[in-house]
Amino acid sequence: MRKLGSLACCLLLSVAVWGQDNMASREKFQDNKFGIFLHWGLYSMTAQGEWYLNSGIRHDEYKKLAGGFYPAGFDAAEWVSAIKASGARYICFTTRHHDGFSMWNTAFSDYNIVQATPFKRDVLKELAEECHKQGIALHLYYSHLDWGREDYYPLGRTGRNTGRTGHGQWATYYDFMNNQIRELLTGYGPIGAMWFDGWWDHDQDSVFDWQLPGQYELIHELQPACLIGNNHHQVPFEGEDIQIFERDLPGENTAGLSGQAIARLPLETCQTMNGMWGYKIADQDYKDSKTLIHYLVRAAGRNANLLLNIGPQPDGRLPQAALQRLSEIGAWMRKFGQTIYGTRGGEMEPRPWGVMTSKGDIRYVHVLDYQDKELFVPFTGFKVKSARLFESGKKVRFRQSPEGLWITLGQVPQVVDLVVELIVQ
Repeated sequence: MRKLGSLACCLLLSVAVWGQDNMASREKFQDNKFGIFLHWGLYSMTAQGEWYLNSGIRHDEYKKLAGGFYPAGFDAAEWVSAIKASGARYICFTTRHHDGFSMWNTAFSDYNIVQATPFKRDVLKELAEECHKQGIALHLYYSHLDWGREDYYPLGRTGRNTGRTGHGQWATYYDFMNNQIRELLTGYGPIGAMWFDGWWDHDQDSVFDWQLPGQYELIHELQPACLIGNNHHQVPFEGEDIQIFERDLPGENTAGLSGQAIARLPLETCQTMNGMWGYKIADQDYKDSKTLIHYLVRAAGRNANLLLNIGPQPDGRLPQAALQRLSEIGAWMRKFGQTIYGTRGGEMEPRPWGVMTSKGDIRYVHVLDYQDKELFVPFTGFKVKSARLFESGKKVRFRQSPEGLWITLGQVPQVVDLVVELIVQ
C-alpha cells in the first residue's frame, strides 16, 4: 500500500509539474505575439508552391527533384538575424509537408535532405542551434498526411493522383509519424510548439480516426512545455494548447477556413506575405508593410498572435521582397512593440477603424483607419486617469460618458498606427 501511495503521489506531482510548465509556456506564447512561418522544402525547387505534387504529378518522378536540391545560399544565422530584427519572437519551420520530404536527418526515412540530396546538411539542426543562440523560440510544422507513402491509407481527399497503386497499413504510418515526432522533440532542443496540418484531408470521412490523443500525450510526455496546435479548422480538440486560424483573424471568415467558435486558449492566425505559402516564382504580389503591420495590430487587438509566412527560395535565401518587409516591420516594432508584446486584447470590441490592446492598468488604442479629428471609443467600466499619444508623449484631451470615451486627436491621423495610451483605474 505504501508503494502504491508513493507511486500515486509521484504521478500527481508529475501531472502538476507538466501543467505548470504548459501554462507558463502558453503565457509566454501569448506575450510573444509575433512569429514567422517558413514554408521550405523540396517543393521550392519547382517554384510552383507547396501543393505542386497534388496537381497530377507522379510522386516517383517528383522524388527525383531531391537529386538536384542544393540550396547553397542557406545560412541559418542570416535567416534568424533578419527575422529577429523584424521583432518576431519565434519561428515555425516546416519539417515535413504533404509531399513527405523530411527537412532533417531522420532515421525513419531516407527521403530527407541529408540522405537524398547532394546538400547533405541537416538544415533543421542548423536552424535550431541558431534560434537557441539568438533567443528565438522554435516551433515545428508537421504534416499529418503524405501524398507519397502507401501506408498513409485510406487515402484522403487530396493526393489521389500521385501514382500510388498499392497500400500499406495505417498502424505502420502512425508509428512512423510518432517515431519522427520523438526524434524532433529529443534531438533539437526545446521546441515551443508542434504545429500540425492535414486533419482536414479526412474531414469527409466520419469514421476515420487520426488517433491524436496518443500522439498528443507523447508530445507532452517528451516536452511538457511544448504547445500543440492543429490547423484543422475546428474548435480545438482535447490535448491542444493553442487555437489556429488560417488566413483570417479570429471571428472573421473571409477565406472560408475560420468559421469555428473561438476557444479559451491562446490564439494564432497565420497569414501569407504574398499569396502562397511555399515559394512561387510568379507570385510577387507582396502585401505592403502598412498592411502587414495593421494585420499584426488587429490580431493583437483580438487577443491573437500573428504567424506571418515567408516561402524561402530554392537556393536557400529569403526573397528580397520579404527581407524588405521584415526590415520595415522591425523599424515599426522598435518604436511601438511595447503596445503589442505582453498585451492582451482590450475590452473594446475590434472596430473598423482600429483595436485596443491592454497591459495592466494601460490601454492602447490603435487608430489604424480614421478620417476625423475626434474619436469615440466604446470603452466603459474604468475611469480614465490620463491620455497621451504614445509616440510623442503629448497629452490629449478626453471626456468620459456612460457610453464611452471621446478623445480629441487634434488632426486626422496620417501615420500607420496612431496609438493613444490610456491610464485607467
